[in-house]
Amino acid sequence: MLIRRGDEPCRNARRGCVVAIGNFDGLHLGHQAILDVLRRCGREEGLPAAVLTFEPHPREHLAPEAAPARLMRLRDKAEALAAQGIDELRVLRFGAAVSRWDGMTFIERVLVRAMGAKRVVIGEGFRFGRGRGGDVMLLRGAGATSGFRVDEVPPFAVGGMPASSTRVRQALAAGRLEDAGALLGRDFRISGRVIAGARLGRKLGFPTANLRLHRRRSPVAGIFAVRVSGLAFERRPGVASVGTRPAVGGSEWLLEVHLFDFEADLYRQRLDVDFIARLRDEIAYDNLGAMTEQMHRDAAQARALLAA
Repeated sequence: MLIRRGDEPCRNARRGCVVAIGNFDGLHLGHQAILDVLRRCGREEGLPAAVLTFEPHPREHLAPEAAPARLMRLRDKAEALAAQGIDELRVLRFGAAVSRWDGMTFIERVLVRAMGAKRVVIGEGFRFGRGRGGDVMLLRGAGATSGFRVDEVPPFAVGGMPASSTRVRQALAAGRLEDAGALLGRDFRISGRVIAGARLGRKLGFPTANLRLHRRRSPVAGIFAVRVSGLAFERRPGVASVGTRPAVGGSEWLLEVHLFDFEADLYRQRLDVDFIARLRDEIAYDNLGAMTEQMHRDAAQARALLAA
């Protein structure tokens, strides 16, 4: 998959493309329904299927303290889109300048001039431009003069309600991982490269692989039963914590994973951690002995859940 950044025209802008617009955070079943339409449009037009997304998330720029927890980093999103058969990802940096564009400026600068869009695919209710003033009617009016068609995809219902990134975040925050998985069409996953840690877990008999979250906020927190995939193994069982490690005076948010019956060094390897069940909240302890006893209980519970 080709990745382009900004609003500069690409070499094949005259040839054009079909493009879906959105944040696509989590790539849940509603997003996948939009991508299904996008690929079909690409086949019908004989053109590349492109996704236009924003980095950072617009709300991270406009209201950073109230911005939603990211379900995916940009790298994870790109990998998932490539796996879905998307030909091109256009990443538009959302900053002060872009936030001031009205809907027509966005259409003319990005969809028409930069991408040469011949068909535009959006989810129902999609809004864009300054003050969210752009809508499907503006797109269709502009398309009539600029030479592109608009396909509006109806919501994809899960449990009688539209699948959305908000619903996924709510399910994860409440520890309802099965509900989140039903919306995503898969287990919720956090990926990253293993970094060096303080090796306290190894001293206590629970060596861990530590991953930074690279997010302003985490969509999950607590202790979890997980399955982990890496370079040489697939979906290996384990137990993980996501938090700031109050028991040892930590402040940085980390994902720490202990793989059952596994001794190899994972430093600098990239891991995919699938969250299967939430066990409990992260808590502080009076001493390391009490923490170690709880870790044994957590590991036993995670083993039983994953075996079942």
